[in-house]
Amino acid sequence: MSSTVLLERAGRSLTVTTPAYRLEVRETEPASAPYAVLSDSAGREWTEFSLLSSVHTVASADEVFRLGNVTARRAGDAVDITAVLSSSAWTQHETRVRCTADRVELSIVVTGSGRITEVTVFGGVGAMPNGATGTFRSSIGFAGILVPAPTEPIQLVRPARSSAQLGVVGDADPGRLHAVFSPPPLAFGLSRREATDATDVPDGEWLGLWLRAPVAALGFAALRYDPLDSGFLLRLDYEGHTVVDGSWTSPVFVLRPAASGWSVLEDYREDLVTAGDASADGPAVAAWWNEPIFCGWGAQCARAAHRLLGGTADLTVDVPGETDSEESLIARGATGYARADVYDEFLARLDAHDLVPGTIVIDDRWQAHYGTGTVDEERWPDLAGWISDRHAAGQRVLLWWKAWDPQGIPPEECIRDAGGRAVSVDPTNPSYRERLTAIVRTLLSPGGVDADGFKVDFTQRVPSGRTLSAFGTEWGIAALHLLLATLHSAVRAAKPDALVITHAMHPSFADVSGMVRLNDVSKRDLRGERVPVVDQLAFRHAIASRALPHHPIDTDQWPMPNRAEWLRYADAQIGKGVPALYYLESIDRSGEHIDSADLARIAATWRRYREAIAARSTAP
Repeated sequence: MSSTVLLERAGRSLTVTTPAYRLEVRETEPASAPYAVLSDSAGREWTEFSLLSSVHTVASADEVFRLGNVTARRAGDAVDITAVLSSSAWTQHETRVRCTADRVELSIVVTGSGRITEVTVFGGVGAMPNGATGTFRSSIGFAGILVPAPTEPIQLVRPARSSAQLGVVGDADPGRLHAVFSPPPLAFGLSRREATDATDVPDGEWLGLWLRAPVAALGFAALRYDPLDSGFLLRLDYEGHTVVDGSWTSPVFVLRPAASGWSVLEDYREDLVTAGDASADGPAVAAWWNEPIFCGWGAQCARAAHRLLGGTADLTVDVPGETDSEESLIARGATGYARADVYDEFLARLDAHDLVPGTIVIDDRWQAHYGTGTVDEERWPDLAGWISDRHAAGQRVLLWWKAWDPQGIPPEECIRDAGGRAVSVDPTNPSYRERLTAIVRTLLSPGGVDADGFKVDFTQRVPSGRTLSAFGTEWGIAALHLLLATLHSAVRAAKPDALVITHAMHPSFADVSGMVRLNDVSKRDLRGERVPVVDQLAFRHAIASRALPHHPIDTDQWPMPNRAEWLRYADAQIGKGVPALYYLESIDRSGEHIDSADLARIAATWRRYREAIAARSTAP
């Protein structure tokens, strides 16, 4: 049987041709930086990618100072290309490229010892024999790059010369709001066309560019697309916490033609599943997981906005809406409304309008201390009794859980900064994992609080920094998986049908989530204009449903810019996952009152949703 991967040699040039693409390592001046030209099947160039790479360490910058041979050999129905490099940090250094029928795979192999700080692929630092020095990059032959993560400003497919980051470190501070999905899919889509607006995914030709590795090997905090002028490279932030003594192989970077931008994510997940790096299956979904959710956070924020901005507790009147600068003030004030008496009032308003959620989320903050999960008995004098009443009414209760927070945890069970201060809990420490397991058992077991699971938040607070110290070696994304795996395992042991909701959208996190949530809504595009919330719902759902197709999706609902957009969002939710209601009395951002007609509209959408679920359950 003839091969679909053809290898041709002409002098020092190597050309690999398949039905899907063409890759050529051209004959160049021997002293120049080496490149491989990747084109589509019609010969149109995607990128001239650099075969240089760098694996920097704490002790030494990794700079290439000598170029060895670039060789190619057949390996079954594939071609393996190896660029041998001599570099300052390693005794051996190779960039390896594997060409199969439908994709190109690139990885780095180094030998020696050191603590890795940063890895760059598709480019690196070097001093070429012809006198060229500094950082070398790959060429940009594409117009747009799909970044499968909510950001602020909103920019799903951005110009190819704009930087992007996929990772697990971020918050709402400037330049840090890109880890809403934590971790997101570690995949980019390269498009021949630019997007027309903030959520547009252009038609036409696409090339997927993603990272493949077992989740335990994801010891970095972020994957960065770093363009400059006409070139780009990718950076991985290991931050000195990955120790090499011998040989180390990087994650594999895959380049594969795709039918569309969204197909990139489908191909990416399929690749991880085939490699055994992600589960092909989803969770065992309990029927109650699909019931409509009421989460008290939006209603808490609305009460805080009325009191702090309107100077009134009368929620039947409109008050001035909050400004961007007042958001954090309102959020801090909202935590004071996570009380039993306030939630009883929420339930009464729900009941008065025929809104019966199957699941109720008690949000921030029911705890006396975030880290320990001890109940604040001033706010919740009898949380177990309150939950028992919900169970008697046929409802389930989830507790909001703030991941990584060390409040109340002994410092020796925490990751600490250079001054010895605890910055987060330490999932690599067996003592902390035992503590977390015991906390979960108390909160979920019938002899304890008897809650039904957790809505996990703040997973984007993964500790980051070279000077931070931890008990074990897991770091970055791998450390987050260990934290969630510990929580999820403890939940299953305490109550087998309990639910864990996370906002971890990476396919390899399928085993630590029962449901994934679309998280807080963003605001504006690059021009500063508001992006409709239903458009944001649509593209976030598109990412989640492709990365984790078997998981139920919590559609979330906060924050909403005004009453009209809230109602449109509520209507759209029932086609995108499990509807979640956050608002009952007023809208925090606009100060508008919510009347009985509004709630009747929500009740009608819930009826349609439940009818659709019932129809699916009885379908042959």
